[in-house]
Amino acid sequence: MKKQLLVLLIAIFIGFGSNAQTKSSETNVLVLIYSQNGGTYKMAKAIADGVQEYPNTKATLKRVPSINPKEKLNADVEKLPVATIEELANYDGIAFGSPVHFANISADMNYFFSQSIPLWTSRTLEGKPATVFMSAGSGAGKEAAILSFWNILASHGMVIVPTGIMGTATLDKTVPQGNTPFGATSLAGSTGIRPSQSELNLAKEQGKALARVASGLRNTENIKSVKTTSVESKSDINKTLKDNNIVIPEAPKPVGNYVPFTISDHKVYINQVALKDGKILNPGKVGATVTEDQAKEATYQTMLNVFAVLKEACGGDLNKVKQCVQLTGYFNTTPEYTQHAGLMNSASNLTALVFGEKGKHARATIGAASLPINSAVEIQAIFEIE
Repeated sequence: MKKQLLVLLIAIFIGFGSNAQTKSSETNVLVLIYSQNGGTYKMAKAIADGVQEYPNTKATLKRVPSINPKEKLNADVEKLPVATIEELANYDGIAFGSPVHFANISADMNYFFSQSIPLWTSRTLEGKPATVFMSAGSGAGKEAAILSFWNILASHGMVIVPTGIMGTATLDKTVPQGNTPFGATSLAGSTGIRPSQSELNLAKEQGKALARVASGLRNTENIKSVKTTSVESKSDINKTLKDNNIVIPEAPKPVGNYVPFTISDHKVYINQVALKDGKILNPGKVGATVTEDQAKEATYQTMLNVFAVLKEACGGDLNKVKQCVQLTGYFNTTPEYTQHAGLMNSASNLTALVFGEKGKHARATIGAASLPINSAVEIQAIFEIE
């Protein structure tokens, strides 16, 4: 009996150790900037250095796309990979950098966030830590610009990490510096080398502070995950829908000699278009009469329709879903359009948000010359259910 008990305890500890290793993966922080002449880029590198000084934390440096594709950028900035709005969901924390434009953020960064409506409605960024740093020619309006950026982050429910008085003890007070209690800035038009060493030091401290908060929040989530019981997990779908204000619509009715779904070997097969309140949402061709934001909104609605049919297939209980196996998105686009994957992210992000690990799926995106009833999108989905 004692021997059996010992074996059981060893198995439990091995399992716990295995779970702990799985949960203690690297904290990933994105440093996302718009920079034309390179001043904000230099600050971003200091932020990234500070992030990576924190244990088990990785920094990824990217830029937002320029509104004017012909705009001449600093050579180092030009080499940076361009971020998409959807990928913000993949990071544990984000540092945003921008030059000051008339006491506000740059138009390019502002346009980037104008595409974040699907992230906002799904509350994808809620609780994710963020911080802001900037570069200003004269220094005028730098604090107002950071606070204006905070308005966007607060609307997304992000946890804002300010600088306070960090780094001021080593500040070189013999020359003007861009320190603020809200975030590091550089007086790009001031005398001497800019960003100054003091400004870079403050940026580094800011990056380290963000990494500390991101790691702490990530570890808290990991502890919650370890403590979650199978019973709690089973009821999590309905709670997730409620917590994220996601309303599953009524399942669209067939308009031909077919059924809304079929089930074979515990697999549910579903096809839906962007129908809302009996009409197609944002009909037309992407790249011509339908903007990318409208196409993403239509994709989000189409996935809600898929969930509605799936709920019927599950007898009204989405907790019976074991796995999202495959999503295939068909998009009504002009021949030269190539950004299908970015549109489909609206469906993938929603599925991952609702079903968690069970929502991770294989995926295909396909361009089409036309789609039924002029829908901009059609989604084919395969789910495994109990």
